[in-house]
Amino acid sequence: MRRTLILIFFAALALSPFAQAQVSSGNIFFGYSYGHLNLNHGSSINTNGFEGSLEGKIVPFFGIVADISGHYGDQGDFPTSTSTVSVAASEYNFLFGPRLSFSVSRFRPFAHALIGAAHESVSGRNVHYSASDTSFAYALGGGLDYRLWHVVGWRFQGDFLQTRFFGNTQNDARFSTGLVLHF
Repeated sequence: MRRTLILIFFAALALSPFAQAQVSSGNIFFGYSYGHLNLNHGSSINTNGFEGSLEGKIVPFFGIVADISGHYGDQGDFPTSTSTVSVAASEYNFLFGPRLSFSVSRFRPFAHALIGAAHESVSGRNVHYSASDTSFAYALGGGLDYRLWHVVGWRFQGDFLQTRFFGNTQNDARFSTGLVLHF
C-alpha cells in the first residue's frame, strides 16, 4: 500500500510540468478541524484547530493537493506510571498528494491519499514535562463539496491520519468543515 502511494505521488509529480498548460481549475479550502489524537499509554485527546488546502487540477477529475492542519487540546487527567497530570498537546500536519473528484449538480465528492510530515508537542501543565517529535504521516480520506454560489462552496471532509510519534504508531481521525473557493 505504501509503495503504491509513493509511486502515485512521484508519477503525478513527474508528469505535472507536462500538464501545466492543461490546468483548468482548482480550489482553496480553509476551515475548522476536529482531531482525535492518540497519545502514549493508550490515552487520547480531543483537539480543535484548522485545516487549509490548495488543489491544482491537472485534468478535470484529478488534482494535486497541498494540505496543512493544526490541532490543539488539553486533557486534565492524563495517566502516567506514577500519577495523573494535566497535558496540553498540539499537532501540525504538512501533507501532499493526489485527489480524485467529479461534479454532480451542486455536489463534488472527492477522495485523496496524502503523504508528508507531522510534528507533535506535548507538555505537562502541573509538572515540568515537555516533549516534541516529528514523523512521517499519511492521510486517507475524502469528502464532499456543496456549491453555495458560483465559486463558493462548503466542504465536509474526513480523514484517517497515521503518524509515528515517540516510537509508537498513532491512528487518528480528522474531520474538517469550512469554505471552499473554486477558481
